[in-house]
Amino acid sequence: MEEDIESWSPIARTYNPLRAGSIDGTDDKPHDRGIARAIHARYKPNKGVQGDPSRTLFIGRLSPNTTEDSLRAAFSVWGSIRSIRLVRDVVTGASKCYAFVEFCDREIAKRVCHHGNHMNIDDVKVFIDWELGRTLAGWVPRRLGGGLGGKKESGQLRFGGRDRPFRKPILMTTRGREGRFGWERFGGERRRRNFARAFASDGKPIRDKGRVSGERGRRTEEGEQANEVRSRDTREKEWPCRNRHNNTEDVREWKRNKDWERVRDRD
Repeated sequence: MEEDIESWSPIARTYNPLRAGSIDGTDDKPHDRGIARAIHARYKPNKGVQGDPSRTLFIGRLSPNTTEDSLRAAFSVWGSIRSIRLVRDVVTGASKCYAFVEFCDREIAKRVCHHGNHMNIDDVKVFIDWELGRTLAGWVPRRLGGGLGGKKESGQLRFGGRDRPFRKPILMTTRGREGRFGWERFGGERRRRNFARAFASDGKPIRDKGRVSGERGRRTEEGEQANEVRSRDTREKEWPCRNRHNNTEDVREWKRNKDWERVRDRD
């Protein structure tokens, strides 16, 4: 388990459809049919695709009206572009709203990927990431049930990418001598301290947190009673109406004094 903690990363280093289907990458069963289909899928990158994948960026969430010319105009300000491929439907020729842009220099591609994400093209914020089809081992595209990202409405979110990275998984740990269980995330030192303040070694809740060993000091019963008496006296002086044991005359006298103070302050 310690090795898993040390090797954990919010971005997937290799693509696993089962892990990509859960927000923390810990699912052991597919929760939708797309994941089950992606597990058995065998994807082979298109050998006809040319260009260097280390200099190629994926541009997603494009406007249906975006063309190759508008893409070239938007990205040419960053540096020299070698090629642009806007993916279209083979039957209708309509844009599928994503494209691949290859730059002449990898440093330019890195700068665009880092600073250009969510830039506006044709009044639409686009998503920019590295090409994964030829660079991420085990990659399965969205059409085969894999991919990364997605929308909540689809019910097929995929995690481990730039848009939706993994979250730190929750580990089940034993608490107390009776083998009680608790839940914590990686690095949950604060949760462990809070648990120690609220629960004894046997797992039972502690009603008075001031008596927990290791706190700011033990408060004696006499001191607690004295503090309680002082606080009660203060409340009675400030607002005697709240004390149900006060008689009616005291309450009337208190109200008259308050009225006199308001008149005096007004004058």
